[in-house]
Amino acid sequence: MSLGGPLAGKTIVVTRPQAQAAPLAEAIAKVGGTALIFPLLEISPAADSAPLVEAAARLEDYALAVFISPNAVEHALPVLLADKAWPASLIPAAVGQGTVKTLAAHGVMDCIAPTERFDSEALLALPELSAERVGGRRIAIFRGDGGRELLAETLRQRGATVDCITAYQRSGPSTGATPLMAAWRAGRLDALAVSSSEGLRYLVDLLDAEGRALLHNTPVFVPHARIAENALALGLSNILLTEAADAGILAGLVAYNWPA
Repeated sequence: MSLGGPLAGKTIVVTRPQAQAAPLAEAIAKVGGTALIFPLLEISPAADSAPLVEAAARLEDYALAVFISPNAVEHALPVLLADKAWPASLIPAAVGQGTVKTLAAHGVMDCIAPTERFDSEALLALPELSAERVGGRRIAIFRGDGGRELLAETLRQRGATVDCITAYQRSGPSTGATPLMAAWRAGRLDALAVSSSEGLRYLVDLLDAEGRALLHNTPVFVPHARIAENALALGLSNILLTEAADAGILAGLVAYNWPA
């Protein structure tokens, strides 16, 4: 850990899935903080791979392929492109810029995505997803199990045929809350960065009464208004809404007026 910097002496819990936790943890360390990586979601392949295999077989039939998250890319593309290249006529789309970067790392370029707010509503507001552009066309949405149905339902209302393909599944942490409780009791847990409403629910369920009381008094930094709303619904009150993605969370952590 760096001896100086705006987060010197602060321990921040990074709750992204294990495969996505390193960039934020490293960014926290660069400004003097210590990252405690505690994934609130565990990511694994879809229980049933048949829909993904079927989508791969008819990939050329789709006009638009939407990837909900980097995990969707990482789990779908190896199957979709196992024996073929990305179809030239297939337009890739993503909800967030992290997903755009992950697609690009796999050679899928020219992805359409929101540039300011990163959610289904923002994606649906793009002209490429207007009724005039998607009506009568077939669209694939690659996502995790469950999740919001707004995107698929709206695209169907706009006249598209939509296939929702589960590329991976999510589950809560398989370990208990011992690392968090130990850090809290030792006075070494200053804030949490939470980027998933689902993960936040798992966290609350994981904690006992003592842990929930500690969580209630700990700043929780979230990069989206919907997560903040869900946090309030779960009874939390010390919620700090940041700009989007890791960069937004880091900026919020650095700008926070930490108690002396």
